[in-house]
Amino acid sequence: MKKTIPYGRQNITQEDIDTVIETLKSDYLTQGPKIKEFEVEFAKYCGSKYAVAVSNGTAALHLCAMALGVEQGDKVITTPITFAASANCIRYCGGEVVFSDIDPDTYLLDIDKVRALLEASPKGTYKGIIPVDFAGRAVNLEDYRKLADEFGLWIIEDSCHAPGGYFKDSNGNNQTCGNGNFADLSIFSFHPVKHIASGEGGMITTNNEVLYEKLLELRTHGIVKNDNKYQNSLEFAQGVENNKESNSENYPGWYMEMQDLGYNYRITDFQAALGSSQLKRADDGLERRRELAKEYFTNFADKDYIKGQSCDIEGHAYHLYVIEVSDRLGLYNYLKENNIYAQIHYIPCHLMPYYRNLGWKEGDFTHAEEYYKMCISLPIFPTLSNEEQSYVIERINSYYEA
Repeated sequence: MKKTIPYGRQNITQEDIDTVIETLKSDYLTQGPKIKEFEVEFAKYCGSKYAVAVSNGTAALHLCAMALGVEQGDKVITTPITFAASANCIRYCGGEVVFSDIDPDTYLLDIDKVRALLEASPKGTYKGIIPVDFAGRAVNLEDYRKLADEFGLWIIEDSCHAPGGYFKDSNGNNQTCGNGNFADLSIFSFHPVKHIASGEGGMITTNNEVLYEKLLELRTHGIVKNDNKYQNSLEFAQGVENNKESNSENYPGWYMEMQDLGYNYRITDFQAALGSSQLKRADDGLERRRELAKEYFTNFADKDYIKGQSCDIEGHAYHLYVIEVSDRLGLYNYLKENNIYAQIHYIPCHLMPYYRNLGWKEGDFTHAEEYYKMCISLPIFPTLSNEEQSYVIERINSYYEA
């Protein structure tokens, strides 16, 4: 097959294009109505009360850490098998990242190891946990909420891989990623390889009104534009001299205050318009991902050279389909020679030079490091054809059976 097959690819339809063009022709390219529309639609999709659209998933993580008050020396626990931003957001605020190992069967942060870490230190040592819905498999946040409450911790759910994913709670109900029932804050990414693409972009969901209001401020330079929240006097805002009386009890329309050190982490209206258009097809894309995942799982279930693979499990969103193999490097290069561009997710964060320089080393997390030696992510995206997937499977089988 001459056509290149990547591990992930966006799907842009004519409706997407028309929606973006319409927005480009409107009065607003940024800070306009499309952003709020996208936020409302996405909150409804997740089942949360509030949503805040931002420039990307990393910005979403950073704003969450800021809104929760992470500061110098605060210790926060996360997984080493994730994109670096899940950990970096804590470092941005001066906090200390504490990694904990994964469950080798689920590839998720192992809650038993997190509990052991917490029990080994006095209460108050740690401030929060950032579990990651890795590859699209939803973390059981009900269990994590109980643990967090026991030790006085907050939770940021990194759900970049799992819009539409869910887990079953103790009552058998579906708990959708980002619904705010257990995590204080949840974040999503709209990078082109994700379920919903807006070029770049991200979203934060929450059920906490105080955190929601704080996020809105921090997203735009820490600026407040609300008469009830202003700190400077009315006379100052109006520019009225001390010996003159104001002729109005209202702050003037131009007035605003920077009350905190925030950032410009806004998304544009045309990105939000694209996101809204893509959101309409999110369930269809998710269904297709699950079909592809089932086909991989079925084909590799009885192969002795497949040491592990993503599970065929209800609620999985399948941003990635991961298999574990021997001679991973050989397979990666062979697939590339055959125009199949698989990917590796991820190099353990604690072994990146930055984190090595902070004291982490090989041997710290056996399961994460063993996983890295064998993992490879296969092509999975809604427009991947059955023929293309069959070719990928055939090439993998051919490599090992040869």
